[in-house]
Amino acid sequence: MTDLVERVRDVLPSVRRDLEDLVRIESVWADPGRRDEVHRSAQAVVELLSQAGFDDVRTVSEGGAPAVIARYPAPPGAPTVLLYAHHDVQPEGNHEQWVSPPFEPTERGGRLYGRGSADDKAGIATHLAAFRAHGGRPPVGVTVFVEGEEESGSPSLGRLLAAHRDALAADVIVIADSDNWSTEVPALTISLRGLVDCVVEVATLDHGLHSGLWGGVIPDALSVLVRLLASLHDDDGNVAVAGLHETNAAALNYPDFPPERVRADTGLLDGVSEIGSGSVPQRLWAKPAITVIGIDTTSVAAASNTLIPRARAKISMRVPPGGDAKAHLDALTDHLRRHVPWGARVSVERGEIGEPYAIEARGPVYDAARAAFRQAWGADPVDVGIGGSIPFIAEFAAAFPEAKLLVMGVEDPATQAHSVNESVHLGVLERAAISEALLLANLA
Repeated sequence: MTDLVERVRDVLPSVRRDLEDLVRIESVWADPGRRDEVHRSAQAVVELLSQAGFDDVRTVSEGGAPAVIARYPAPPGAPTVLLYAHHDVQPEGNHEQWVSPPFEPTERGGRLYGRGSADDKAGIATHLAAFRAHGGRPPVGVTVFVEGEEESGSPSLGRLLAAHRDALAADVIVIADSDNWSTEVPALTISLRGLVDCVVEVATLDHGLHSGLWGGVIPDALSVLVRLLASLHDDDGNVAVAGLHETNAAALNYPDFPPERVRADTGLLDGVSEIGSGSVPQRLWAKPAITVIGIDTTSVAAASNTLIPRARAKISMRVPPGGDAKAHLDALTDHLRRHVPWGARVSVERGEIGEPYAIEARGPVYDAARAAFRQAWGADPVDVGIGGSIPFIAEFAAAFPEAKLLVMGVEDPATQAHSVNESVHLGVLERAAISEALLLANLA
């Protein structure tokens, strides 16, 4: 295995160059004006996989963004491993908040900065490194599946899995789209919260009114909305919506977060307290969470002394493992309709639904993964949950119920995925690539 580790290190310089080239492609599927870039990104992935030694490489689409499937057949008696990543990225936000241009990969302090440098083009790089280290002839079958619309909720993934079921069938599915405990300690993700969202709109008037003439008598829609949104939490910050599920985090043996780590990892301002009750893993991975992620109303710049007739907000809810996402959205919708104050009219537009998932990470496949982590990192992996959501994992589990799921990644607490100044730690990238190469060997 020592030779394999050295071969990974030998190929990493070329893999990093390929990663940097991918980061330069603005593959934001959520932006209709850049969908040509997503197609260009898919073609770049096709070329990289073909050059790595895959003979069967193709671009596929089922009414959505282009995905890439590459296949290397299993030797007789060997299992097939599916390696997943995605080549689309989040919108980059305000360029002025980036220290370096978001689509120009830049190294600083041992990290490579750029949109998609970690989430999830580093996943593609990890797969390339592992396959190249085996000389394009690993001891197991390898299928690489690189999706193109994960950051938009994977709306066509179900159709892709159905249409290409035979090509994607595998004994082990490796999802390279998660976090590590730190830059020195790896993690194996064993649970993921689901996701639902909705847009709530409240209305009190059929037109705006002069606030001096009618203020104090007629409610404005924004005050109604603020009171309604405040009803979603109690005074301690716990979710106050009835009928929601909570998992027992203690039974899953998660590691704990000391308060100083919470503050350091999040950038919580001095004097601002945490919210909710229970341990950090309980609140972060095993309880529902509700966040108001956007509000439409009159801007401060355009404000006048007017009672606002309508206002709306987008609400995101995370669903703990074991909960039913649709039932949670039903509960949230019912809460909003029952708690609107002063008889205001309320409407709820239901949005995305993604199911949570929990993995029973025991058995030979997980033993092989933990052994690979241990050798690559020099540390045992910890089992963690993910507070965020990767809804497609439940879809993979439903499509291939006999396959074992391994959820790992190249991110760490300082990655800032989805935020400005996203980066990948180059040492973590190396260890993740070594882990995956060793895993392929162990599974044989």
